[in-house]
Amino acid sequence: MNERRSLAYLASAATLAIALSGCATAAGSTTDSAEGDASSKSLTVFISGDTNVQDLWEKGLIPAFEEANPGVTVDTTIDLHGEHNQQTLAKLTTSVKAGDDPGYDLIDAGFISSAGKAGLLEEANTDTVPNLANVPDVTLEAGDGFGIPYRASSVLLAYDTTTIDAPPETLTDLLQWITDNPGEFAYNSPSTGGSGGAFVATVLDQYVSESDREKMTVGYEPELETEWDEGFAELAGLNASVFQQGVYPNGNNQVLELLGTGEISMAPVWSDQIITAQATGTVPDTIGYAQISDPTFTGNASYIGVPTTSDHADLALELADFALSSEGQAIIAEAISGYPVVALDTLPAEVAAKFEDADPSALRPSYYSEMGADMNNLWDQKVPGQ
Repeated sequence: MNERRSLAYLASAATLAIALSGCATAAGSTTDSAEGDASSKSLTVFISGDTNVQDLWEKGLIPAFEEANPGVTVDTTIDLHGEHNQQTLAKLTTSVKAGDDPGYDLIDAGFISSAGKAGLLEEANTDTVPNLANVPDVTLEAGDGFGIPYRASSVLLAYDTTTIDAPPETLTDLLQWITDNPGEFAYNSPSTGGSGGAFVATVLDQYVSESDREKMTVGYEPELETEWDEGFAELAGLNASVFQQGVYPNGNNQVLELLGTGEISMAPVWSDQIITAQATGTVPDTIGYAQISDPTFTGNASYIGVPTTSDHADLALELADFALSSEGQAIIAEAISGYPVVALDTLPAEVAAKFEDADPSALRPSYYSEMGADMNNLWDQKVPGQ
């Protein structure tokens, strides 16, 4: 199956999300009022991301988990766009070191790797999360034994097919297109969403050696950040050519809105978000999407983790295991067109067919969380208004 056909299957999966989101009710919490035995069966999921991930939990995974586990209630709390990841990680560190419950039991955030390396998360293995046995080793290794992979996606280049016959195929072609078509391209500021972050990282990586980039995806190497200087200069040079001469949308969703209203013709977008947006009608089907090369945009598995001082760690690990079950992976495919992270032969045939060519282990990885935070901060200092 080729990439275009695989994406078509993804769109079909997203269509099913309408029925799912329409009938599922958002998970409500009785955590504060629950007493006695009921409180021992209550969980809170902390989400650092966009509203589509929030909907995945509240309208998909949580209702199904609660139905499979009568008496269990699950609440959510969200840090939209992950704008406070560093502060959240600092507070989690303080809570764990003090032996206190942090106030949530399962974390879905970009700082999972950092939290795991710092000893803040429960160990994740097939004893605690049996369905990890179905996850490829290379995907597991990226979680460092603490992060639990549960879905994957990649950033793609979206474009208006009514005005663009063929999109740029390489990064060099894309940068030239942006310059040749002022005002028609947009990307969100990287601290507000991963699609803009992927574009920034891809431009920077032109000037980073392969060996150094590998180091920057698995650990914190601030001494290597000088290799970003040329890339930031190039990004600053694009200010006059991007949307409204240097206006950067706030978050992935604002980029999709600009595409949907025709205010721009091209942008980097998350694969799951563009497909779901087309299924819901917020982005017309005249918007096409493809992957660039030399290099590609980033993509990777997303990881969840359980704080070591959670009062309900065992139940939280059960919820993580449910997300990796055949039912959980099907919900993820339907709700947000997320790539499965388990072996396809463990999934229902209709789900496996939709993702025949989706291999999260082959996706170009993002920077290590602390490297990514530095990249975002440096972008803020070096790019807008320059």
